[in-house]
Amino acid sequence: MNLLLHICCAPCSIMCIRTLREEGIEPVGYWDNPNIHPYTEFRTRRNTLEEYAKSIGLKLVIGGKYGLRAFLDDVDGDYAGRCLHCYRLRFRSVAKYAAENGFTHFTSTLFVSPYQNHELMIRAAEEAAAEFGVSFLHRDFRPHFRQGQDEAREMGLYMQKYCGCIFSEEERYQKRKKNKEAQA
Repeated sequence: MNLLLHICCAPCSIMCIRTLREEGIEPVGYWDNPNIHPYTEFRTRRNTLEEYAKSIGLKLVIGGKYGLRAFLDDVDGDYAGRCLHCYRLRFRSVAKYAAENGFTHFTSTLFVSPYQNHELMIRAAEEAAAEFGVSFLHRDFRPHFRQGQDEAREMGLYMQKYCGCIFSEEERYQKRKKNKEAQA
């Protein structure tokens, strides 16, 4: 199996990479996350991943650039359905790259997060696999989420505080505001 692993961030990649390696699969990392906003967040996550990949000997492909406008164009006002748009955008990119570069399979570190909608991700990944003629390797990495986060903290890796998109950042601030109001 020749696996391309879409990586959303270094902390989420820790246990995904380890689990795959324990299965005898040596993934190649792939970074393309045009949804991440603002640019400083995008750059920090990418740079942290590049340093982490070097430290563990992971081959890493940087496939995408900052893409707020492309992400917003894709969402096109469908704010409630934005996650599916986001998954499709990223999985189409990784599947296309996989097909064009001799990979047989792809998956994503997004499958480690208990905060992501796994059913929607599977749907988007299977669509991308069918479109580009590569196989989607589903792994539910969620049981390893907490361990990966703990290890990331121990290593001093940058730990983001929201999913990455402008909408999740807005929700984070709204939740914080509600909590402050409830405490007052």
